[in-house]
Amino acid sequence: MTSKQAWGLGLAALASFMMALDSLVVTTALSTIRQDLAASVESLEWTVNAYNLTFAVLLLTGAALGDRFGRRRMFCVGLAVFTIASAACALSPTVGVLVVSRALQGVGAAMVLPLSLTLISALFPPQQRGRAMGLYLGITGLATFSGPFIGGVIAEGLTWQWIFWLNVPIGLAAIGFTMRRVEESFGPDTRFDLGGVVLVTLGAFGIVWGLVRGNVAGWSSAEVLAALVLGVVLVIAFVLWERRARAPMLPMRFFRLRAFATANPANFSVFASLYGTLFFLAQYFQTALGEGPLGAGLRLMPWTATLMVCAPIAGRLADRYGERTFVVIGLLLQSIAAGWIAAVADTDTVYVELLPALVVGGVGLTMAMPAAQKAVVGAVQPHEIGQASGAFMMLRILGGVFGVAVAVAVFSGVGGYASAAEFSAGFTGAMTVVAAFAIIGMLVALGMPGRRPAATTSNAVVR
Repeated sequence: MTSKQAWGLGLAALASFMMALDSLVVTTALSTIRQDLAASVESLEWTVNAYNLTFAVLLLTGAALGDRFGRRRMFCVGLAVFTIASAACALSPTVGVLVVSRALQGVGAAMVLPLSLTLISALFPPQQRGRAMGLYLGITGLATFSGPFIGGVIAEGLTWQWIFWLNVPIGLAAIGFTMRRVEESFGPDTRFDLGGVVLVTLGAFGIVWGLVRGNVAGWSSAEVLAALVLGVVLVIAFVLWERRARAPMLPMRFFRLRAFATANPANFSVFASLYGTLFFLAQYFQTALGEGPLGAGLRLMPWTATLMVCAPIAGRLADRYGERTFVVIGLLLQSIAAGWIAAVADTDTVYVELLPALVVGGVGLTMAMPAAQKAVVGAVQPHEIGQASGAFMMLRILGGVFGVAVAVAVFSGVGGYASAAEFSAGFTGAMTVVAAFAIIGMLVALGMPGRRPAATTSNAVVR
């Protein structure tokens, strides 16, 4: 690895680390925030949903802005927005201000994360890209590994504001080093597809709003149905627009590429399964088994540790043996693990009964994620990586939102929070859904191309 590649990979991973840490730490400290700001359950949900909403709907826009105005420049702008928003979160006097600040964090993340993947993909040739993405996910995995523990420590020993103050020095350091160590690059066409941006932003907003509000307002309510229908109509309009646009932000011909058309929905299922598990697992340890936030965080660490340990190995092996094998086997392992948890989870379950399933599921997800990323960006030309990365990230977040929404709907239908036994019943139903997502993704991944010969040319940064 050259010095240029090492700096680019390290800074992209640092940015991803910051945002992964923030997301997980917030999840484990929600109870403390609720008590301190006297927030209702609905308001508390929006501290998570506001971030996901703006993040998901602006991902393609963030990638397009990088192609148009410079990837390094917009990467730094996104970091600055995220850092300022983190400080605003820490200073929030009310839950309303916190929700608005979290939405602003999502705006910054929507610029940073797709461009971080673009920077890595442009720096490394195809035969090295799986290893690079594995390292990227491994460093991100350090945040995933430590996030539940840090959240528990903060929730029990410090003030919740430190969740967000942690981002400020990391963000400032990342901006400074990026400006000094990363070269500027642009996309294949510097024209800005304003019509595509408006249509995909509003369409994604409608779909995500409907998914987020479904369990609160009711899936048959006029609000939810209108949001979902309008979102789908606008996405269809976006597809039609992109087919005719002179400089489309997402060329529809990408979906004629077998790897792109199969790896994206497979990865959608990966993150539906991952986020569905993440949303309920810490709650299960606390509500059904009686653990505190710190105890729940510690019990999650064997699951989250696999991302840090196994992702670099899985990415490197995907370079050698092809992506399809790792996505299929990874999702198979996740489906087995989720089914295992659903079968044994109860109010009197001993932790060691769950531990093997946590490790197996973590290894499975870790195998699938870098391989799916590599398949998507490897399907397009080097100068099109920014566009492919934006689509990949957007579908990833939509998968997470969809997975949580469906798992919560099933949880509410068969269980609830009235007692530990009722929660355990709902948790079993939710984990069954998580297993189903993994099985669907595995079946889709079977259609991915087999091992492709490594390219001999390097994907140099364009312009």
